[in-house]
Amino acid sequence: MDRRIPWELFRRPATLLSGRRFEPLLLAATAGALTAGGIAWLAGAPDIADLCWGLGTVIAVVPSVIWVLAALQRGHAGVDLIAVLALGGTLAVREYLAGALIALMLASGRTLEAAAQRRASHDLRALLEHAPRSARVRTLDVVREVSLAEVAVGDLVVVGPGEVVPVDGRVVGATAVLDESVLTGETQQVERADGERVRSGVVNAGGAFELRATATEQDSTYAEIVRLAQQAGAESAPVVRLADRYAAWFLPLSVAVAGLAWWVSGSAVRAVAVLVVATPCPLLLAAPVAIVSGLSRASRYGVVVRDGGALESLGRAHTLLLDKTGTLTSGRPRVLDVVAAPGREPSEVLRLAASLDQLSPHVLAHALVDAAQARGLELSMPVDVTEEPGLGATGTVEGHHLAVGRHGVGAGDPTWARAVDNRAVLDGAAVAWLTADGRLAGAVLLRDPLRPDAPRTLRRLRAAGIRRLVMLTGDRTEPAREVAMVLGLDAVHAHLTPADKVAAVRAERARAVTVMVGDGVNDAPALAAADIGVAMGARGSSASAQAADIVLTTDRVERLADAVTIAVRARRIAVQSALGGMLMSLAAMAVAALGMLPPAPGALLQEGIDVAVILNALRALRAGRKSRPALEPTTEALIHRFAAEHDDLQEVLEAVRGAADQLSNTPGPAALASVREVHRLLTEQLLPHEYAEEHQLYPALASSLGGPETTATMSRAHAEIERLAGRIATHLALSGTDGAPRPEQLDDLRACLYGLHSVLRLHFTQEEENYFSLAP
Repeated sequence: MDRRIPWELFRRPATLLSGRRFEPLLLAATAGALTAGGIAWLAGAPDIADLCWGLGTVIAVVPSVIWVLAALQRGHAGVDLIAVLALGGTLAVREYLAGALIALMLASGRTLEAAAQRRASHDLRALLEHAPRSARVRTLDVVREVSLAEVAVGDLVVVGPGEVVPVDGRVVGATAVLDESVLTGETQQVERADGERVRSGVVNAGGAFELRATATEQDSTYAEIVRLAQQAGAESAPVVRLADRYAAWFLPLSVAVAGLAWWVSGSAVRAVAVLVVATPCPLLLAAPVAIVSGLSRASRYGVVVRDGGALESLGRAHTLLLDKTGTLTSGRPRVLDVVAAPGREPSEVLRLAASLDQLSPHVLAHALVDAAQARGLELSMPVDVTEEPGLGATGTVEGHHLAVGRHGVGAGDPTWARAVDNRAVLDGAAVAWLTADGRLAGAVLLRDPLRPDAPRTLRRLRAAGIRRLVMLTGDRTEPAREVAMVLGLDAVHAHLTPADKVAAVRAERARAVTVMVGDGVNDAPALAAADIGVAMGARGSSASAQAADIVLTTDRVERLADAVTIAVRARRIAVQSALGGMLMSLAAMAVAALGMLPPAPGALLQEGIDVAVILNALRALRAGRKSRPALEPTTEALIHRFAAEHDDLQEVLEAVRGAADQLSNTPGPAALASVREVHRLLTEQLLPHEYAEEHQLYPALASSLGGPETTATMSRAHAEIERLAGRIATHLALSGTDGAPRPEQLDDLRACLYGLHSVLRLHFTQEEENYFSLAP
């Protein structure tokens, strides 16, 4: 005869008794029974009071037994087991009031825990919605639409503008212009020529092209992404309750003390009294209250945490993995510099290029238009505009035939153009060339910039306990290493596919509790594979948000540092409350074992302990040590003002660099004229800006940051900028009567201009990272 316990009999009841509606009903029933018994006892009806209290105890016993048996079936005995023993003991020795009090505490703990650990589904609906359901296959001159499952290797697939590439393949004929951000996270469009490989899931950003299928639907890249996310999600084990970890030693100790008290005294009541005061309500209540309080506080910062288990795990994390594009960088190309051909001004180059690109949907065109508008340039409406995917736009602006887009720089191009091409390689930038009436007129360099709040965020993360910071990106090695160097990351892995990211996450997860941060569909499998996945939900894909445990609803990566700080503090308070409560319970157990504390007074004492630990746990609702300085409204207004002025001063930066280049190439009267224009810009725009910062912004910041020493290094930079500007003015005064710089001036004047350009770029970056990022 098989005497094994039929655990499966308890699975369905345990599931039903853990539903969203049951815990509140249990809490209402036990509270009602305790209240009714109290009213009856005050009315002089002790028998009715015992009946009510006994009924409340029985109401809690039945689900508690089922919960305990279900926990045992999963292989661990939770803290509820002591509560079940105490409930049964109070019924056995007729201590009904003590039983009713324990029942109320148990119901309260289950309700709070359910609120803390109720997680949303990690479905992959957005991933599946992005995937195409059909494909257009061309046979001879006939194009027919078939289901994706019917596409075979070797079929010729037609991909229209804006469509998702359905299967892996190779381009046939015309060059394909693709948006591969869904796989790589990179915002810049790429071109794939005849014969080059294209992966499924990317979007056709140009004209229609044909693709020779090299894989079926199931063997293609995008289907693999979906499978990876599903497998990674299935591997993520549920977080063990904080309370249960402490129960591993508290449970046997409590039972042993109760048994010893019974054996020594021969009194079952004394054993029940020990179990009553041992009922781990500090574990059942304090930990969930602290975690729920942490969840509430995180939500105020725009951080949505799916459940208490995720927050508790975040508080234990030591490794952080970050995607680059959209997480550490802004995810949007931005104008890095504008270079004008000799005889033209950078502002005019940007204005003409932006005027032509107003009608273009290209991501780089948007960056040009945004930069021109930010600088207050007045754009003209183009006419006869045409755009060839991958090459750029052409049209007429103010009577001139313009073209903005690609240009293959060769030996026959002017020196300034070859210098721009070299800079693009060195800076990892894209170049939009402007051609006016058939001649190169200038170039705009664009790059995805580092988020201003990223350096501060990573410093705060290390201060909060994150020991290892790693970048995972599908981007090229050179720009990835540059970002990692600036931010002081511990490691960087570039050229990664979604599968490579999952493998990297698993490798890090084997060594420590790991957090993965990303914002694209390609990050969804890695987010699901990590202990805690964090999605940049403000602009990130819905797929990454669905696969994540934590979603940042604001487009500020600094909120991640807020989330980690809150999680660490909430977990510390939960541990303090649980351990403090257990120590007080242990002291009460010793008193009860000696027969000095009956069950009912013991239950009331336990209630007092509960109140103490809950009040302590509620500290998680309050702000801890200030992670960011509190700014006065006037200071925030100053920050926004000077941040906007930085955008306007980009013209000055470009003029300084352009004058230095011109002085190197053709050191004649025209070069000196450009230096005079730089001096005018410095005198009329830059130096007044620096003076206002020194006398308005920095004093306001000093009061918030802790004193004038916090801005001292920036003040020293102001002095260096003013010194170089004065040196340039002296060179202009010493120039020759022919309107050209003297030969003996050239080296120092060039050094002043290039030095000023470098100091200004560094100074602007430091201010944006250290000061301007403080104001949302």
